[in-house]
Amino acid sequence: MESDMRKFEIFVVTAPGLEKPLAAEIAEAGFKKPKMMPGGVRFRGNWQDVWRANLALRGAARVLARVDNFQCMHLKQLERQISEMAWSQYLRADVPVKVEVATQKSKIYHAGAAKERIEKGLVTALGVPLSAEAEVVLKVRIDNNMVTLSLDTSGESLHKRGHKAAVAKAPMRENMAEMFLRQMGFDGSQTVYDPMCGSGTFVIEAAEIAAGLLPGRSRRFAFEQLATFDAEAYEALKAVAPQGAASCFFGSDKDAGAIRMATENADRAGVAELCSFEQKSAGDITPPDGPPGIVIVNPPYGARIGDKKGLFALHASFGKALSARFSGWQVGIITTDAGLAKATDLPLETPFATVAHGGLKVRLYTCEVP
Repeated sequence: MESDMRKFEIFVVTAPGLEKPLAAEIAEAGFKKPKMMPGGVRFRGNWQDVWRANLALRGAARVLARVDNFQCMHLKQLERQISEMAWSQYLRADVPVKVEVATQKSKIYHAGAAKERIEKGLVTALGVPLSAEAEVVLKVRIDNNMVTLSLDTSGESLHKRGHKAAVAKAPMRENMAEMFLRQMGFDGSQTVYDPMCGSGTFVIEAAEIAAGLLPGRSRRFAFEQLATFDAEAYEALKAVAPQGAASCFFGSDKDAGAIRMATENADRAGVAELCSFEQKSAGDITPPDGPPGIVIVNPPYGARIGDKKGLFALHASFGKALSARFSGWQVGIITTDAGLAKATDLPLETPFATVAHGGLKVRLYTCEVP
């Protein structure tokens, strides 16, 4: 279909602070001229690019297709503009839609009233059913009287790869894990070891990258419900042959339950034979056989004041084990607290931006172990 080849703006959302590594991943994936914006990266593409971005970008949180933008001063005008759009290009009359509106610095200042008018316009244009539970979401942003309409083509957040039934207490999201691995220089060839692996996110993500597996291979996306979807063309995009990878992805944790979870999650992701998990405390870690690689860890931050004392001791014993046995390894520690990083007594630096993570600001500290 000719309309499928028409280019429009595609906006890939990520956690604030990870725009730079996401832009690098997007460029590497062959998408043209990515531009960083606060909270994500934009580029121009067609609907096949939308499908591929959802399917293949590991650092993405969601993919928005910008379908239109126009200036608008009042609600009546907004309803009319919406009702006159050719929605049948994008939406199916039998698939429910949810409308979300955010407004700022605009004559139309009431998001609830704007939402009502947009819904009325959609019903007039296409008779589309409306539902708060709909998988297809029309995101409307009204900023300085400029209305931007975007279709959320992802559905559930893209960190949900579809393999992880079990998660630890404070899980690292898969898309953030990928971005931190990228910042550590991981390219699929190095050994990766996470000594506080929890449900195994870093280890499994590294193994999938090495094996060339598409992150979205096991899940559904909202774009499959759009009028622009072509199942046959999409199946062709999914048909990527995995590559052989060496088994050099290791995790350990002091908690037996975490090791069980991580092992099951790796199995569901199809990378069990590349991953090895064992129960041991952070102070007892020893490097796996082979050349030095990457140690990456997301230790507890102790958001509650009372936790801090034990955490300083944990970081100190972890740092001691690394200094004693991991010479030449690259180390990455993600934490909210520079003091905890310092407690490792490693020459850690933080060349990267802070990242918004679950209401906290975290940072990746890195060094090579002397």
